[in-house]
Amino acid sequence: MTAILALASSCGGAPREIAGPAGRASPATATDAGVATRSPETPEERAARVHRDAIVVDTHDDIPSVMLGSRVDIGERLAHAHTDIPRLRAGGVTALFFSVYVEGDLAEHPTPTGGGALRRAIDLVDLTYATVERHPRDLLLATTAADIRRAKRDDKVAVLMGVEGGHAIESSLGALRVLHRLGCRYMTLTHTNTNTWADSAGGGSPAKVVHHGLSPFGKEVVREMQRIGMLVDVSHVSDETFWSVLDVAKAPIVASHSSARALADTPRNMTDDMLRAVGKNGGVVMVNFWSSFLSDEHREAARRFSTAHERELAEIRARHKGDPLAFRRAVTELRARSAPLPVVPLGKLVDHLEHVARIAGMDHVGFGSDFDGVDSLPEGIDGVDAFPKITAELLRRGRSEEDVKKILGENFLRVMEAAERFAASTKTTLSGDGNPRRIDDR
Repeated sequence: MTAILALASSCGGAPREIAGPAGRASPATATDAGVATRSPETPEERAARVHRDAIVVDTHDDIPSVMLGSRVDIGERLAHAHTDIPRLRAGGVTALFFSVYVEGDLAEHPTPTGGGALRRAIDLVDLTYATVERHPRDLLLATTAADIRRAKRDDKVAVLMGVEGGHAIESSLGALRVLHRLGCRYMTLTHTNTNTWADSAGGGSPAKVVHHGLSPFGKEVVREMQRIGMLVDVSHVSDETFWSVLDVAKAPIVASHSSARALADTPRNMTDDMLRAVGKNGGVVMVNFWSSFLSDEHREAARRFSTAHERELAEIRARHKGDPLAFRRAVTELRARSAPLPVVPLGKLVDHLEHVARIAGMDHVGFGSDFDGVDSLPEGIDGVDAFPKITAELLRRGRSEEDVKKILGENFLRVMEAAERFAASTKTTLSGDGNPRRIDDR
């Protein structure tokens, strides 16, 4: 808030400094009338002010898997990671969704000691609670849009949870409700694997088509998620599954970490028709920062690198299985000995944000970085401390402050609040009125 200037005395004393827009003092100049005025705001000061005042939400960050596998804490800056508390503070982040990422293999091959898909989800939920409890001065466990706004007021980072991979519920609506009760507020219906009730877009290659979208049970999953106020996330799903979701959905949906297929042609991105449909639904598309989802050139070069170094990558994966930071260090060293991949400029990321805004509507775009889940990012985007750079670029391109604040977080908050209102409108209890079905019920 700008401080009121104390006028100089009539004896000709120099005017005192006033607080500038970024919380620093800006020189005041005297006018002929003896009233001091503040120097014009620079673009850098304006960007800092807008970012500081905004609620900044990132709906997808894989740091929980890094913490679990590499046995690290985010209290201090982490080398080779994208996320830690110092950088969250530096980036002005208000709310971060910890991804409760469940590997598809766990659905097919549970082990006596490692458990299965639901066990992994619960382990990551517990780790999230432990992380917040270790850092109460910086973090706040959040489950509602109101909690995010409270975190902003209290100068804390709201930590929320989103399940990545519908196989985590092990084909049980009861398990879905338990994860919601534990605090999970969205679920990505698939990961790279098609599960027992929804088809996936796949990963390096297309996933097997089994259901041609959602199975009948999959439609019940979507209905139950919306009844209890859990956001339906369509990132990672096949095109057919996306349209099946919209046939069922009665509340806004999200794509927690997807970009625009018109600018980078991969099945994990969303077509313009999909973007329009999300806008019509009232939902939001949170743009992914992975270079391979932003640039066809980068993705093709990365594919060639993986093919050329298939043996070395397999050895690194086996040597550092379960330790994401060690794996990332080794791959970085391998890439340093190879021809560099094309650099994706920051402007390309902002191009995707603007494309989604243009096609879906300005109220339907936000950030879903995929930090700590990807191996390459745009130039200058090295972690969660880089969000102010995006704010500055959006303003430089002529976006209004109101529109920039929508992209930074207000659009997502609107969708989360809509999901909460829809759940309240059903006037049902979480489990007592819940569908008891498992997929094996007859």
